[in-house]
Amino acid sequence: MPRPWLALLAVVLAAAGCTGQPAASASASASTEQPAAVVPPRPVKVFAAVEERVPRTVASTGALAADDTVVLGVKVPGRLVEQAVDLGTRVRKDQVVARIDQTDYKLRVEQAAAALQQARARLGLSLTGTDEQVDPEKTSIVRQARAVLDEARLARERSAKLLEQDLIARAQDDTAQANLGVAEARYHDAIEEVRNRQATLTQRRSELDLARQQLIDTVLVSPFDGAVSLKQAAVGEYLAAGAPVATLVRTHPLRLRLPVPEREAAGVRVGQTVRLTLEGAATVHQGRVVRLSPIVQEQNRTLLVEAEVPNPNAVLKPGAFTRADIVTEGSQPVIRIPAASLVTFAGVEKVLVVRQGKIVEVRVQTGRREGDRIEIVAGLKPGESVVLEPGNLAPGQAVTAER
Repeated sequence: MPRPWLALLAVVLAAAGCTGQPAASASASASTEQPAAVVPPRPVKVFAAVEERVPRTVASTGALAADDTVVLGVKVPGRLVEQAVDLGTRVRKDQVVARIDQTDYKLRVEQAAAALQQARARLGLSLTGTDEQVDPEKTSIVRQARAVLDEARLARERSAKLLEQDLIARAQDDTAQANLGVAEARYHDAIEEVRNRQATLTQRRSELDLARQQLIDTVLVSPFDGAVSLKQAAVGEYLAAGAPVATLVRTHPLRLRLPVPEREAAGVRVGQTVRLTLEGAATVHQGRVVRLSPIVQEQNRTLLVEAEVPNPNAVLKPGAFTRADIVTEGSQPVIRIPAASLVTFAGVEKVLVVRQGKIVEVRVQTGRREGDRIEIVAGLKPGESVVLEPGNLAPGQAVTAER
C-alpha cells in the first residue's frame, strides 16, 4: 500500500515544474540580449565647389573650306611644253604654273609689228615711235590734191575774165568750171584717205598689242598664294582655249562654316573669337567671326556663321571636320564639377554633399560639358563639400570627409 506522503510530494514537484518553466525562459532571453553595435562613419573623398571664371561659348561643328578655289586654264590654244606643278605643290602669286609653245605667237607679233610699220609709213611717220596723230594738210597725198585744186581754181578765174572780154568761148569756161569741181572732189577724197589710213594705223596698233598679249598668255601663272589640289593636263598635250591645267586653292586663311542653333544665334556677332579643334587632334586653333547669314534655315532652324581661320603654315586642310566654340561673352563665374560626382536617376540630376557629417542630396541643373567637367547652373553653392564618387551612399549616412 502506497504511502500518502509520497503522493503528496509528487503533486508538489509537478506544480513547481509547471510554474518554473516561464521563469527559466525569461532568464535565458535576458541573458542573450546585447547592446546595439555603433556603425562608424564612412570615409569619403570630397572637394569644395569653387566658382571659376570661364567665357560663355556657343558650341557647333562644321567643316573648313578654302577661301578661294580656281581652275587655272589656258587663255590661248597650243601645245603644252611645260607643267611646273603637281598635286600638293605650293605656289606663290605670279609663279609659273604651265607654258604653251610660243613659236606661233612670236611670229604673230612680228607680223603685226611689220603691218604697223607699213601703216605708219603710209602716213609719212617714222617706222618706230608712239606718235600716231597727223595733220591731214601735211601729208603728201593731201598736199598734192591741194595743189591741183589751187591750179584749177586759178584756171577758172582766168577763164571767167577772158569770157567777160569775149576772148574765149563759153565752152572753155565750162571746162574750167568742171575741172575745178573735180579738183575739189579729189581734195576731199585725199583728206578722207588720210583719215582712213590713220584708222588703219590704230587698228594695226591694236593688232600688235593683241599679238603681244597672246604671247604673254602662253605663260600660265598663279593668281594668288596657294596649293595645287588637282593636276589636269600633261606636257605634250594640245589644249584648246580655256582648257583646265590645274586646280588651285587658297589655304591661308581658311573659311569655317558653322550652323548655330536659332536660340543661341542672338549672341553671335562679327569679330567674336572662335576656338576650334580638329578630329583626333588636341591642338586648339583660333579664328574670328567675319560673316553672318541674313536668314535662318527653316529646315533645321540654324543660322550659318562663317569664321576666318589663319593658316600660314598650312597645318589645317580644307574639308576637315572641326568642333568649334564661339566665345559670345567674356569671363563669367560658374561652378564646374567632375562628371563622376553627378548622379542621374529618372531624369533627375543631383549631387551628394556633406553637411554636419552626413550625406545630403542636392538637386542641380547642369549646363555645358567640357571633357570630364560639367557646369552647374543652379542648385549648388560655392564652398559646399561635394562627394567625388557617390557610389552607394545614402542620404543621412554618417561620413567623414577627406580631401
